[in-house]
Amino acid sequence: MTPTTLDAAVLEDLVSAAVAAPSMHNTQPWRFRLRPDTHTVEIRAALDRELRAEDPDGRGLHLSVGAAAFNLRLAVAHHGWEPVLRLLPDGREPQLLVSVRLAGRRPPERAATEPDLYQQIWRRHTSRSPFSARPLPGPLWTEIVDAARVEGVHLHLPDQDETRRLLGLTYEAEARTISDQDRREESRRWVRSGAGTHDGIPPEALGPPDAAGHLPTRDFSALLPAAWQPAKVFEQHPQLAVLATDHDRPADWLRAGLALQHVLLLATRDQVRASLLHQAVEWADLRWMLRDPRQGPEHVQMLVRLGYGPEGAPTPRRTAGSALG
Repeated sequence: MTPTTLDAAVLEDLVSAAVAAPSMHNTQPWRFRLRPDTHTVEIRAALDRELRAEDPDGRGLHLSVGAAAFNLRLAVAHHGWEPVLRLLPDGREPQLLVSVRLAGRRPPERAATEPDLYQQIWRRHTSRSPFSARPLPGPLWTEIVDAARVEGVHLHLPDQDETRRLLGLTYEAEARTISDQDRREESRRWVRSGAGTHDGIPPEALGPPDAAGHLPTRDFSALLPAAWQPAKVFEQHPQLAVLATDHDRPADWLRAGLALQHVLLLATRDQVRASLLHQAVEWADLRWMLRDPRQGPEHVQMLVRLGYGPEGAPTPRRTAGSALG
């Protein structure tokens, strides 16, 4: 696409793509600002949307902003510009997490060599339903491993024994969260429904518990009994991907968010569904135990469950206008 003028309509398209990214409990913890003199879109942390109990260090917030930045980068390229993305561009502004500069016309040969994921942005939905036993094809696993590497992040594919260990830690985290009053109440506040709702998780998107009890989905029914759904049988051998970084600084969290969204959009393109098992990464001791010593001293940022199954219910989004400012 040939670059157009960066007017209000194009800016709205860019931000609309960015806000379609996933965020913990769909809090959408970001604000966007245009610097017209430099053709730069900035993404800042929306601290009024922090999860103070479940995400006290802001790690999850940074992952969410990283995912939004990936969408923004895609949208800028879709509109014909070359996106130049910078993480933490100004140390004097700690809330300024990412900037994306529209740096002139995008070389056609570069666009031709990259997968077109822009249209997948609005098709991607978290699915908390059971998946089939059908394995993902090897070429797709290779592609998502490479996609994470492009963003500076490791993606590991645990075997069945390691998967069972990771699920056990996730169960422990789930039990802790349910018994922690502050975390329980915080989660409840973000289960929302009704006309005029623009954030949070609608009850229909929560998903059922596993009737066999071996897949630890987040049990919102224990937090909010009115959201209960009948139990269903989930896949016996969940297919997990582990996103990890060499370091554990804010820039690494942002890179993990970029990698996460890259992986999710590739999966969506191939009709593969995904859900995020992030309970254990919310507890410092359990998060450390998620690491596989065979991979070295890495820092696990997210567990992603992948498979074939029903498309997840969409969750609401704030308008581009309300996210600008």
